[in-house]
Amino acid sequence: MAISRPSLEIQAEQEKRLEAAKCLKDKFEGANLQLVTNVVEFNSHKLDSNDGTDSEEYENKDPAIVAADVAAQTSFLRKLKFQYLEQNAKDKYVKSVVSDIDDAPIVAAEDNKALAIINDEKKGKLKLAKERLAEVQQNIRTLAPMVEQDYQRAKIATERAVVLAQNIVDARLALTRLRQTHPQPRLTIPLADQKLVDQVTEMQTLSDEAAVVKKKVQAVKEQAKSRALEVEKLRMERAEAEKAVNMSQVEEDDSRLVPLYDWYTASLTLHQSIYNLQESFSASENELHLTYKLGAPPSTPKLITLILIFAPNARRLVTVRTSGLEDLGVDVSDVIDSHVAANNVQGLVAAILARVHVAL
Repeated sequence: MAISRPSLEIQAEQEKRLEAAKCLKDKFEGANLQLVTNVVEFNSHKLDSNDGTDSEEYENKDPAIVAADVAAQTSFLRKLKFQYLEQNAKDKYVKSVVSDIDDAPIVAAEDNKALAIINDEKKGKLKLAKERLAEVQQNIRTLAPMVEQDYQRAKIATERAVVLAQNIVDARLALTRLRQTHPQPRLTIPLADQKLVDQVTEMQTLSDEAAVVKKKVQAVKEQAKSRALEVEKLRMERAEAEKAVNMSQVEEDDSRLVPLYDWYTASLTLHQSIYNLQESFSASENELHLTYKLGAPPSTPKLITLILIFAPNARRLVTVRTSGLEDLGVDVSDVIDSHVAANNVQGLVAAILARVHVAL
């Protein structure tokens, strides 16, 4: 049976296409596009580092480098996937072309529609997943500051609770030590309140007494100041009178001495009335006794004796002895020491009498 010319041409054309498919297959295999080989190469890939450290450790240390490497790998995988799909489609197309019509897979419009429907469903699911992912990310962005604030408040509350717990422990230890230091019977709250009321009443009473004593002291100070001025004036008049007597050099029967004597007697009487001088006499040439009668009615007058001892043949005070101050509880040792050191007899007598007036 003879073969027709058109069948020979179809066979020749099929042989050409077969040769082209073989060449394409050889190029595909020589292009090193197999996924297994690329996976091995990808896993064996390492970054070049100048410091000699491991690339994985270096990447873990720098997030920017990790992000850049992930972006590069994602782009490479997308390109690799696209090339694979393209080559796979070409391979299927070539096989469908060069193979027999009966053996070739038949792709109908219904198959394309079914694939389109499946693709749309997958796109819808992908869109919903992306929306949920965006919503979750938005929720994370919104709730992250709130969670941070709650965490900070919880942290502060925890620290405060720790401090308060430590304070409670310290207070219990202090209370235990106080109980050991102060055994039974202890001061109760009602007794403490009553004691506080009593102390307040006592303080008010003492405050009133202190105010009264302060007024008395002020009055005595003013009185002592005025009397000191009068005594100083009398002392000056006495000095002038003694000077006039020494300068006059009159006879004993001179009539001018009588007024001077009367004036001196009156001055001495005034001094005794001001300072309540009861008695004064000289026990020896260098020892003078002064007795004062102090105290205003209705109180009982007190006799105070001051014994002034001077250095012989010198007008310098050596020591002072007192009598009657022990009953009043008055201590004038500091006053005596300071005035004896300054040889201030008038100031010593005035200071002692002032302290006695305050005690009375």
